[in-house]
Amino acid sequence: MTQTAAILGGGVIGGGWAARFLLMGWDVRVFDPDPESERKINEVLGNARRSLPGLSDTAMPVEGALSFHADLAEAVGPADWIQESVPERLEIKHKVFAQVQAACREEAIIGSSTSGFKPSELQEGAARPAQIVVTHPFNPVYLLPLIELVPSPANDAAMVQKAKDILTSIGCFPLHVRKEIDAHIADRFLEAVWREALWLIKDGIATTEEIDEAIRMGFGLRWAQMGLFETYRIAGGEAGMKHFIEQFGPCLSWPWTKLMDVPELTDELVDQIASQSDAQSGMHSIRELERIRDTNLVAMLRALKAQDYGAGAVLNRAQAAKPQLEDSALPIVTVQRAVPLDWTDYNGHMNEARYLQAFGDATDRFMEMVGCDAEYIASGGSYFTAETHIRHLDEVHAGAVIRVETQVLLGQGKKMHLFHRMYEGGRLLATGEHMLIHVSLETRRASEPSATIAAKLGEIAAAHASLPEPEGAGAGVGKR
Repeated sequence: MTQTAAILGGGVIGGGWAARFLLMGWDVRVFDPDPESERKINEVLGNARRSLPGLSDTAMPVEGALSFHADLAEAVGPADWIQESVPERLEIKHKVFAQVQAACREEAIIGSSTSGFKPSELQEGAARPAQIVVTHPFNPVYLLPLIELVPSPANDAAMVQKAKDILTSIGCFPLHVRKEIDAHIADRFLEAVWREALWLIKDGIATTEEIDEAIRMGFGLRWAQMGLFETYRIAGGEAGMKHFIEQFGPCLSWPWTKLMDVPELTDELVDQIASQSDAQSGMHSIRELERIRDTNLVAMLRALKAQDYGAGAVLNRAQAAKPQLEDSALPIVTVQRAVPLDWTDYNGHMNEARYLQAFGDATDRFMEMVGCDAEYIASGGSYFTAETHIRHLDEVHAGAVIRVETQVLLGQGKKMHLFHRMYEGGRLLATGEHMLIHVSLETRRASEPSATIAAKLGEIAAAHASLPEPEGAGAGVGKR
């Protein structure tokens, strides 16, 4: 049976919650007196529909039904989960909780998106304190999994477990904060960084851009996949976390930050941190952790590289020049690169889809060489692939340097027929045969290429006509 969530407050966070529940198959009922709330939530939902399904390699649940309600009681009445995301003022939240509990089912969970209030503060004066719990998300709620689940002594274990189960079922990571504290866990870190950043700007040491670059070009990437303590465990080398603390512990008394109120690193605290780190990461050697870190960083940096953003833009600027056309009478080198870590699969070698990607990159580079570049495509002309045949002849592993050589079998009229060979050194790994058709991007139909492209393509095709016909050209599946 479809479950129902009521979302109270349709701002950035409320809209994110609505999108998360809705795209995970829940019916969603929204209450927000803002006359623009429907527009705002639908805009957030548009972003979520574009991005969230891309995180799943299987079909998403059937999207739930979204409705907007002018009456709070009507919105929360049938709800299994009620998420409060109203302004961060305690008196407003108390008023909302009173109205909610007068109309909702007693078994419904009331979660609060508060970033600062403790659950015991939210529960003050409530008819049923045990029904209210902190479920603090991070923007964008529909993508980031962390939800800080903060109960008070009033919340029993069964209710907390039920909340965990529901949050897990919609793709979240409920982090059970075992002891309530102002601002929970994550926002206390963010607040410390924020306050230090304000001092750096006020003292004229750094700009907003320089501070952001310091985060996103370095430690932010490490933290994103290993957090704080696992990162420092690696910094301790083979001697581990205890060695790291002993090495850098004296820094706590140095003026490296405005936040000079720090705990004394007693033997008891050092042992506590070291033992918790061992429990967290001790199943891996330092070398294993380094390889995990490196693999994750490569995947993250390559994702940023594809978007030409942040550290990825730096990589793109530093990238070596693409192969140039040297002798059109010979097969043309169109790709020369190493196999990245994220191109390998469970068999330990390059995944079959990456062969196609490499051949696709070779086709793109050849198109650029004959004049079908970004400027030409922006003017309304391009080539579409109509047919592809790949032969996988040998395996290749991460780190290997591959080279793709391209031979033109036909370059006439609307057709471009290419044959790619992929090598590691002198070893032939695969071949890719591709038939492409020139199209108008306005009509989406076949069209003649520009005279410049037709002439250059024809010139290379004529030069390649004297080359031997490639082995495997024209072959079907099962025929080499």
